[in-house]
This record gives sequence, C-alpha cells and structure tokens, in this order.
Amino acid sequence: MPATLYVIATPIGNLEDITLRALRVLREEVALIACEDTRQTQKLLSHYEIRKPLISYHEHNEVARTKQILETLERGESVALVSDAGTPLISDPGYRVVHAAVEKGVLVVPIPGASAALAALAASGLPTDEFRFIGFLPPKAVARRKLLEGLAERSATIVAYESPHRLLESLGDIAQVLGPRDMVVARELTKLHEEFIRGSADTIRNELERRGTVKGEITLVIGKAEDRPPVQDLAAEVSRLQKELSIDRMEAIKIVARQQGLPKQEVYRRVAVPDSNPPDRRRD
Repeated sequence: MPATLYVIATPIGNLEDITLRALRVLREEVALIACEDTRQTQKLLSHYEIRKPLISYHEHNEVARTKQILETLERGESVALVSDAGTPLISDPGYRVVHAAVEKGVLVVPIPGASAALAALAASGLPTDEFRFIGFLPPKAVARRKLLEGLAERSATIVAYESPHRLLESLGDIAQVLGPRDMVVARELTKLHEEFIRGSADTIRNELERRGTVKGEITLVIGKAEDRPPVQDLAAEVSRLQKELSIDRMEAIKIVARQQGLPKQEVYRRVAVPDSNPPDRRRD
C-alpha cells in the first residue's frame, strides 16, 4: 500500500472506545503519529502497549508540522493524525495537513470512531433527521448571539460544543435568542460522571446555577424551531417575553420579529406605545 495519511478517531473519555482497526493501524501501519498533545496521546498508546514516535500538531505549529508530515509521506512512510479526543478536524486541528496531502496526491484514509457531537445527538432524544453542527460557540456574547440569530429559523437540530466556564452565559443567550426550545446539555460523555440534563435553556440554567460550579466537557443539543401560529397581539407577546426572559423591550421585539417572520421595524411600529403627552404642534 502506498504511503498513507490515516485520520484516526480516538476515545473521547472511555479508553475502550477505539476500534480494532485503529489499534492495528497505529501499531503496524504507521511510522509516525501526529497528535495535539503528545502527553495525552501517550496515555492511550501506553494503555494498548503501542510504541511509536510522536510529534505535536496543533494550531500554533501546524504550518511547520504540515511540511514535516508531508516530507515523511513523500519518503514512503505512512503517518497517523489523531486529536486529543474524538475525530480529528471536528473542532480540532488537521484541516491544513489533510488539504495539503490531497493536493499532493497522497492517499488519505479515515479510520472512524468516537465523536462527542454524534454521541450527544444520538442520546439526546431530539430529532436527528436533520442537524447542524456548529463547533464551539463564539466566546464573545455579541458574536454568539449573532450566530444564534442566524440559526433561529432553521428547521434542524443544532449541536455545539461549549466550555464549562461560559455555559451559563450561553444558556442565557440561547433562551433569549431561540426561545423555550427543548435542549440537552451532555456532560462528560463516556466518562465516569456522564450526565444528560434535559429541559429548556432557562430550566437547565437554573439547575446548574443551583449547583454552583459546572465542570467537564460540554456538548449542547438544541431542538428544532417549532412552527408557531401567528400572534394576534404582538404587544402582549413582547411584554410576556420581557417578563419571562428578563430582557429589555428591544430584545423582546427582535425575538418576536424573528418568530413571526416580520421585519423588526414592523413589530416596533405595531407595539410602540403612543406618547401620552404629545408635543403641541399648533403654530403661533
């Protein structure tokens, strides 16, 4: 077989979640393993008594490492690309080297396996016929809300990753922008403290606030937008959202506009409260 770049999925927690094929390729087929953190990958290799040279491959050195990996492949030696957990390139480094290998005509072979996004989706109990994976939510609130707004009317389940220290903020934004949809927070998948927390973004946020701290790897699964009948009293709906979501009037107007498929200016015009003391427009 010609020199091959193997893209190999590794466990996301439980070390047993790796395929026999992946172990064989790592043990017998490759001369070099490129990984995010050599210490993390070494734990996996030691568990299965695999001894192979490791090099780090991450966002800070991927240009230089891509060149090194291609040189190895051009010498006729196969290379394995792995991430710290799960499938490489899925919110992890690897695109640059895979793209470069394809451009060079190198054979690229995927060895599928664990994926936190798919594991969370499969166990969520939410619709799986159509879904969109968006990777990590943006760390900044403005960018995060803009992304969620763009997804608000998509008829697909949304799957995203989030860090535990931003989770409460993100749940607040999801409640404000997407409304009371069914969703799941999947925490520590395949590990000892694996947990699925189900409910609306608001109810899940309240539950996590009561706990005080949130730890572990987090995957979010957010249900589809529901078909909503037209609201007859827009002003009442704006007031209801203000109260239930603890948001200001303009935020509530934006949500109602999105949900009803109306321009924001149109909703604002229809719910605007007339000035109780209009200026005297008489001419002297």
